[in-house]
Amino acid sequence: MANLTAGLLDVLRCPVTGSPLVQDGDELVSTVPDASGNPVRYRLDEGIPVLLKAAAPRRQG
Repeated sequence: MANLTAGLLDVLRCPVTGSPLVQDGDELVSTVPDASGNPVRYRLDEGIPVLLKAAAPRRQG
């Protein structure tokens, strides 16, 4: 599991909600839920954030 630096997490935003992201294991999670009421999750691919909604895992948080 790659840990992102605090500086990088400070500037990353969820492209769906515009909210800051927090790291949860090998995923980044929006701090504000989307229109369905669930946080948006994005995978980390070898430590690189993949901030595409279509690439987000489909599970409820």
